[in-house]
Amino acid sequence: MRPAIFIISWMLLIGISACDSGSTFTRATGIAYEVIVVMDKAGWDSDAGEAIKSDLTSPLPYLLQEEPSMRYTYVRPDQFDGLFHYVRNILIVNINKDMYTKATLIPEYDKWARGQCIFYLNSPNYEKIELFLAEYPNIISRAFNDVEMNRTANFLRETYSPVVMEKVKDKFGISLNAPSDIVSFKEGDDCLWFSNDAPSGRMDLLVYSFPYTNRNQFSLDYLVAKRDQITKKMIPGAFPGSYMSTEKRVVDYQSIKFHGEYCGVLRGLWRMEGGDMMGGPFVSYARVDVPNQRVIVTEGFVYEPQKDKRNFIRRLEASLRTTLFPDEQADNRVETTVETAIEEPKKEEK
Repeated sequence: MRPAIFIISWMLLIGISACDSGSTFTRATGIAYEVIVVMDKAGWDSDAGEAIKSDLTSPLPYLLQEEPSMRYTYVRPDQFDGLFHYVRNILIVNINKDMYTKATLIPEYDKWARGQCIFYLNSPNYEKIELFLAEYPNIISRAFNDVEMNRTANFLRETYSPVVMEKVKDKFGISLNAPSDIVSFKEGDDCLWFSNDAPSGRMDLLVYSFPYTNRNQFSLDYLVAKRDQITKKMIPGAFPGSYMSTEKRVVDYQSIKFHGEYCGVLRGLWRMEGGDMMGGPFVSYARVDVPNQRVIVTEGFVYEPQKDKRNFIRRLEASLRTTLFPDEQADNRVETTVETAIEEPKKEEK
């Protein structure tokens, strides 16, 4: 088996092929962003086990309250049978000094149930697991996160808001599969604002565009300034003169590949200026629509005071990843620039 560096999008593409193979066996069970960890008790109680727990429960960044990336349930290998085999997310830790020379992470899809994802963390000993997780921080939680994001995006391609789809097609010529309960909207010159107007679990989307002139527009400062310009005009608060703005102290810029092209991603917190005590997380994707020489930004933001916001913002980000420009087709991939040490699964011999 040849070790190699793979991008998570490759892993997910393989997984979707398995999910779409037409198999009819049992659908995977379990809750999104929850993982069963299968590992011997000695390892679970060791420093390697602590490193795995720390990876899975690492805080999701840019939330007002600390929330773990994943939740886990521990199971000993001798307990791992029956209904456990049908859980959607499983991490199986194998220690064998005769089979493995270093720690690697190997994906497998639909082993016991349709829509299932299993990651095997293989290593000759516990110490190399610790080194592996130190070299690739949060690799396990990020891998499962992308799998879950892909599941949500695929669900939204089947069940989505026709209001959002129609409005963004008419105004921008693109498609966007938003959660079905997002139906309220407000229209500006080059902007659309959508919301589910929910008293609890409020989710909003922004879609706006501006002319593309040069690559300097894809920087944190430029995109934050453009965002603040749009939100000040489009999203007023309850008090006269109040409006939404970006919390400059808590915002980050990252680049990813989306449909093979450059995409700038902002993550951070928003707040209301001018009296309103409101705020929450947001994520935005900015891409160049080359034929029309414009930048199109799609953004999701959440307002859910005093409650968990993790899965709301993840659902909105999955929605952003369904965005298609006129010359693009859905390819069922979640793409990222984060490289992970993944060992290529062994192909079956024909």
